[in-house]
Amino acid sequence: MAKYLAQIIVLGVQTIGKAFSRALKQEIDFSRQAAARQASSGGASKGGQSSEARNLRAGMTLDEAQNILNLEKLEKELLEKRYKHLFEVNDKARGGSFYIQSKVFRARERIEQEMNQMDPKK
Repeated sequence: MAKYLAQIIVLGVQTIGKAFSRALKQEIDFSRQAAARQASSGGASKGGQSSEARNLRAGMTLDEAQNILNLEKLEKELLEKRYKHLFEVNDKARGGSFYIQSKVFRARERIEQEMNQMDPKK
């Protein structure tokens, strides 16, 4: 009985490992494709980077970034508060997910790009 239980556990771990590996490879491929599109699209428009270029650079749209950080409006204080909370909660040392932590980081980068574009003084 213990032998079968051990086999089931090993099989489950292998299946989850393969699924995680596939998801990670897919994310890496998407990032490479986005970088390639950005490199081939050239530079910025007259007023700075286009929204599409910023999407490609960050690897996500502004809407996706706002959904990840649960932001309705682009507010610096709220952005920092949500980012800090989600980044700390997903710290690998605390049992969190490095993948989710990296998505939170990229979402913050994307929103900051948009905020800097709106306020060209920075």
